[in-house]
Amino acid sequence: MNREKQEALCVHPKWQAADLGKALPDSPHATSVCLPLWSHVVGYEEGDPAVRDRLATGYPRFIFQPAVQQLFAQVKAEHGDDGEDALVFPSLQTAERCVAFMERQGATGRIVSLDNAHHAVLFPEDDFLHAKGFWQHFGYITSSRRALSYLEGRESTDPSQSKRVKQILNDRLAGFSGMDPDDVWLYPSGMAAMSDALRATQTCTPGAKTIQLGFPYVDGLKIQRQSGAGCHFIPAIGEEAFTQLEALLKSEPIAGVFSEVPGNPLLQCFDVPRLSELLHQFNVPFFIDDTVATFANVDLLAYVDGIATSLTKLVSGKGDVIAGSLILNSQSPLHEKLQDAIEAKYEDLLWYEDAVVLEQNSRDFLERSQHINTTAEALCDWLNGHSKVERVHYPKYESREAYDAIRRPDGGYGGLFSVVLKDAEVHTPKFFDALAITKGPSLGTNFSLACPFTLLAHYHELDWAEEQGVSRWLIRISIGLESLDDLKQRFTDAFEVAWR
Repeated sequence: MNREKQEALCVHPKWQAADLGKALPDSPHATSVCLPLWSHVVGYEEGDPAVRDRLATGYPRFIFQPAVQQLFAQVKAEHGDDGEDALVFPSLQTAERCVAFMERQGATGRIVSLDNAHHAVLFPEDDFLHAKGFWQHFGYITSSRRALSYLEGRESTDPSQSKRVKQILNDRLAGFSGMDPDDVWLYPSGMAAMSDALRATQTCTPGAKTIQLGFPYVDGLKIQRQSGAGCHFIPAIGEEAFTQLEALLKSEPIAGVFSEVPGNPLLQCFDVPRLSELLHQFNVPFFIDDTVATFANVDLLAYVDGIATSLTKLVSGKGDVIAGSLILNSQSPLHEKLQDAIEAKYEDLLWYEDAVVLEQNSRDFLERSQHINTTAEALCDWLNGHSKVERVHYPKYESREAYDAIRRPDGGYGGLFSVVLKDAEVHTPKFFDALAITKGPSLGTNFSLACPFTLLAHYHELDWAEEQGVSRWLIRISIGLESLDDLKQRFTDAFEVAWR
């Protein structure tokens, strides 16, 4: 891939102290923000104004983008009472779900309908974290482009145009996955897609718990714990995990089983064919989040009932749009039951302008994926033998046989890995600060992206995370379109600084 076609952040990464808070990429719709130093990440988690006040934006489920903040402020000023705050959701149903979620937490909220497409939830300022919890964990958000449209008083786009671009996306995603376009649903975020999958399983088996297999991305576990009957968590992936799973399946009704391929951030995965066979015996739905591996690398059609994907990541690559998809397996014996459950509540909430950007960004998805696979594997092989590295978490080294069983013939091991250094407590902060790679949350961007994942995702439960095998010193790296030699030199320079 020609250098001139690479993202600006590949050539000029944002990694130094002066870059704190800059949007990644430089766009009002950026889905990441620069946190360049270890101390910045700690300051962010501890609510330090010196860090938080510098943030121009952030991942949209965690930090409200500028247009979204402006929308909330306008609604609060026009409709709020003294001491009230406001969030705006893209449908009445999602606003109602937010209020119901808050009530389960002992909080209160009221709904104000702004128009047919925008509905505000107003609530006492003291209940902000409860409202924000629904926005963050369940993912039915108002995007920055949607917020701008409302603020500028623009009419909704011609429905026929919206339908056309979304059909292109449906067809493209169906082609990537090998499934039917009619079984593709689009969402305003990956977590919203996962939320609908969860709701479908709860509809089919009311009052039953779900099961999370493997250590997952944090919100994937939280939504299961915070809705319905809750969930069982089996963090391990070996034989003991199958024993626990089978015992649960025999002892109680289970609404569904959820896992990731591979898990984030440990990059492990279950024996999916074996797991599928076991779950089919009990007629239990099996959903996988394939955001890290993606359709480019793994083929799950023969084994799962559905796939949830954050299209924000690798499928887009640009880091300037948030979206998700849920795809059902049309060959599954549970297909009709799950399809009915999803269709009964489904709302098309992906904003048209976001769909247009996603369609454009995803045109070269397969080409980008191949480039990233090749670079990441070579870099991980180099790091895996490095004298200053304790461990590299990467699908090639973590449960490789299980991953290879579902890997496409032309697929790779993906662009995401995590690294733990030797004498980690001493060297990791210095290494991270010196690493000349753009630093911030998220993954799958066309530019490489690094973050101290455990600090960002589990800062207030670090001991618990380490009990699950996730080091507090773990650095997660998402590889972009830079050259291998370029990346190796950046790592080499950081090692030299950290070991001085």
